[in-house]
Amino acid sequence: MDFLRPASWEEALAAKAEHPTAVPIAGGTDVMVEINFDHRRPEYLLDLGRVADLQEWEVGEDAVRLGASVPYTRIMENLRAELPGLALAAHTVASPQIRNRGGVGGNLGTASPAGDAHPALLAAGAEVEAESVRGSRRIPIDAFYTGVKRNALAPDELIRAVHIEKADGPQQFSKVGTRNAMVIAVCAFGLALHPRTRTVRTGIGSAAPTPVRATTAEEFLNAALDEGGFWDNGKTITPSVARRFADLCAAACNPIDDVRGTARYRRHAIGVMARRTLTWTWESYRGTRRAVEGAA
Repeated sequence: MDFLRPASWEEALAAKAEHPTAVPIAGGTDVMVEINFDHRRPEYLLDLGRVADLQEWEVGEDAVRLGASVPYTRIMENLRAELPGLALAAHTVASPQIRNRGGVGGNLGTASPAGDAHPALLAAGAEVEAESVRGSRRIPIDAFYTGVKRNALAPDELIRAVHIEKADGPQQFSKVGTRNAMVIAVCAFGLALHPRTRTVRTGIGSAAPTPVRATTAEEFLNAALDEGGFWDNGKTITPSVARRFADLCAAACNPIDDVRGTARYRRHAIGVMARRTLTWTWESYRGTRRAVEGAA
């Protein structure tokens, strides 16, 4: 196994172009596990640890450009207001040591359905900035996951950053594991309210071959909130709407039985998390709305 260690982003792109099979490694929290268990034996490892640009983030007027290697700890400490769903997901990633090393780019590159960042990125409607010596492009998160541990990157492309709109409403993330820390998700669920567009987005992890959205559930809830005037009147969502939303989220799953849980349990847990996160986010939205009205 040869070790490539570029000092700059341009050198990294050149190395990837010359060796398309090279496996990028930054935090190493996913790649090293596969290598140590002999699940993967790449011909080349492409170390991105010296590429400073990947460790940086920019907060713009409407969105955050998050470098692929920004550690989860930095997201928790510095971007909680702008990216609350992703910050909550970051809290659940393994241990403090791993949160200090791992970043969103690693989750995206591995594309495991159990990656903790995926539900939050789907719910927020993120875009992945991919680049090669041929140029740069943005891949909508909905089109990024193409199969089990497969993504839309071309062989010569690397992930440079993720673009995520700043939250304009409450966001939540919930995860079920076999213990409280250092655990791969049995299943996970992310939810984001987008009051500006009066829409709701979801993200489901570890309950299908790829991370997925519950689009039918979103369409139902968007229609119910619109027809009931909920965005304007700020009323509590009725139990029947919450139950139907939960059922549709559970139906969006396509899980398997494995050592961490059964398919039946995963569907049930996704439904429970969907109902709970909807309740939490909507009550937060109602509280913010009352505060604004009171100030006026």
